[in-house]
Amino acid sequence: MTDPTRLIAALTDVERHVATLGWDQPARLFALVTTKDLLEREPQLVGRVPQGADDAMSAVEQDEFTATDNVFQRLSEIYFPETVEGVALALERTVLPSQYENEVPAGDEAASDFVRKHPKKVDVRIVVGVTRDGARHGVARLKSDPDELLGSEDLVPGLADALFETLRSEP
Repeated sequence: MTDPTRLIAALTDVERHVATLGWDQPARLFALVTTKDLLEREPQLVGRVPQGADDAMSAVEQDEFTATDNVFQRLSEIYFPETVEGVALALERTVLPSQYENEVPAGDEAASDFVRKHPKKVDVRIVVGVTRDGARHGVARLKSDPDELLGSEDLVPGLADALFETLRSEP
């Protein structure tokens, strides 16, 4: 099993960075690169990017990324070169506790409207990431409990799979 420690550290940094701009943000994509390699390629960043451990990763936001209604489709169009060691996606969603699952109407628009207006809705910021060596993890922060950061290897499995595909060896 691949040790996810440095991925978790990078995802936590991404979540903190995204949180500085508050809530109601669009999805944001980040390439994860080894900090040591980044500083060798971009020496002007020395002193501005924390160096940490030798294998620490830094997140480089992909400013040109815009998510569509289907983030999975959008991710399938992206390919990262070998110099990118991992990838992370930060996004916000509104969800309902599982006991209300049977009440959600059919159809994307009706379901979305139902969830958005439900009194028990939960707003959550999720940051999911993967690395080329197979590590995957996700962290999440509830808007209603901003002091706690939750985490899990399989927080959003389908999203982790889609992110891993951006690291494929062939475009």
